[in-house]
Amino acid sequence: MTIATTFVEQNTIRRRGTGLKAYNPEKVFNGYTLFTPLTGNGEVYLINLEGKIVHEWKLLYPPGLYGYLLPNGNLFYNGKTPENPPRFPKWSLFKGGVILEVDFRGKIVWEYKHPDHHHDARRLSNGNTIVLAIEKVPRSLVPQIKGGVPGTEVDGHDIYADVVYEVTPQGEIIWTWHAYEHLDLETDIITAQDERHEWSHGNTVGELADGNLVLSFRNISTVVIVDRTTGEIIWKLGHDVLAQQHFPNELPNGNLLIFDNGGHRQNAALNFSRVIEVSRQTKEIVWQYTDNPPHNFYSAYISGAQRLPNGNTLITEGAYGRIFEVTREGEIVWEYINPYFGNQNAPGESALVARGEQNSVFRAFRYAPEQVPWL
Repeated sequence: MTIATTFVEQNTIRRRGTGLKAYNPEKVFNGYTLFTPLTGNGEVYLINLEGKIVHEWKLLYPPGLYGYLLPNGNLFYNGKTPENPPRFPKWSLFKGGVILEVDFRGKIVWEYKHPDHHHDARRLSNGNTIVLAIEKVPRSLVPQIKGGVPGTEVDGHDIYADVVYEVTPQGEIIWTWHAYEHLDLETDIITAQDERHEWSHGNTVGELADGNLVLSFRNISTVVIVDRTTGEIIWKLGHDVLAQQHFPNELPNGNLLIFDNGGHRQNAALNFSRVIEVSRQTKEIVWQYTDNPPHNFYSAYISGAQRLPNGNTLITEGAYGRIFEVTREGEIVWEYINPYFGNQNAPGESALVARGEQNSVFRAFRYAPEQVPWL
């Protein structure tokens, strides 16, 4: 059984300096913020603008890697199933394995399992679910894939790339897209410091208003749009602009909002993150948020951003569990630090990123009161 509980008391601050840090009621977008601590065991929290928990889900699976609310008010959740030993180093950090839809009480109304699922899955407008997964690249292609740390292929000869599945409510896969069939061997080059376990390392799959898909590939610092009819990549933004980005999502004007993490940026020696709005037509950056100085805002991995109806932007600086809202001019009008710390849920993982207690959050979302009708 899954459990959901509702709270009205003050949120317990687990560490000094966490919880609510800033709140300007005159400029903030009114609503509730949903987040999932990556180090949790399946807890998903909904907090109000004062930083108090108003609702909590306790699910059977640890996060793999986050949840969000569907239009019907249910929670759509990417969970993690065990796999020991992991198929390659770091796999247990971002693997999923199970996708749930649960109601506000925590009752499971839909569940789908796939051992190759990782990072992301979303409910499509047609009622099906799009699932991000991995698969081995044909070995004939492995020597042609450029970049990465030499000699770090899985078992000395394998590289994984992303595959996308469309799944019906009954669990039938009715559409498949293989990244290795569409990526460019000459230009889609693995970042030099990344191991050759994976070519693309997708972290986002999402549906656009026209029904096409947007995907984010961290290891090649590239965002693409895939035509759902032909499977071809029809739009691409690469490493000349991006640096290991996350969560491209479409705005009402058709532009893409992207969290550009900034690790190993090609045209700057300093590591810093930024949130950018990119024109689909011109590929120009038409708005961005950075800190001053730039390196005060930096998350080397995970993270995301959501444009709010009042024009503000909710930003998740994921590595540090920081969730904050900025105006169009960059003024911080709300800020909250995830108070829940723990060890990364990655059995057997020895990577540096998994060491020590953390309060990381993959993505967070703000919802207007009318989007949470059961509260």
